This record gives sequence, structure tokens and C-alpha cells, in this order.
Amino acid sequence: MPQIKSAIKRVKTSAKTNERNSAQRSAMRTAVKNFEKAVANNDSNTQDLYKQATRAIDKAKSKGLIKKNKAARDKSRLTAKINH
Repeated sequence: MPQIKSAIKRVKTSAKTNERNSAQRSAMRTAVKNFEKAVANNDSNTQDLYKQATRAIDKAKSKGLIKKNKAARDKSRLTAKINH
């Protein structure tokens, strides 16, 4: 544990940020997995899950969790799955 006041604050801040980022990334991955599962099972709610997954990807991109090329690639793959 650090002794300096600013270092103590930095540890607390980075832990909080790490928790927030992990939750956001997990939510994105879960949305994508739910969509892929629905497509595999030919469910009727694939369109709604597609919207949720793309929204989650866009949110992660805007927050800096993933790069814009990864977001575009992931969304492109989801679109290809829903159209196929």
C-alpha cells in the first residue's frame, strides 16, 4: 500500500475505473453472445438483440474500451450473421 497521499488516491481511482471498465466490457460481450445464441437457434427476437449488441459495442467504443476498427469489425460480423 502506498504511503504518499496522491498515490493512495491514484490506487483508489484506478481500482474504481478498472471495475467500471470491466463491467462495461462484460456487458458488451454478454450482449454479443446473447445475439449469437439467438441467431444459432433461429429465435424471433434476433433483431432486438442485434440492436442491443451494436449499442453495447458503440458504447464501449465511445468510452475507449475498444478501438474504432474493432468496433466496426465486430458490428460488421454481427450484420453478416443477421443477414445470412
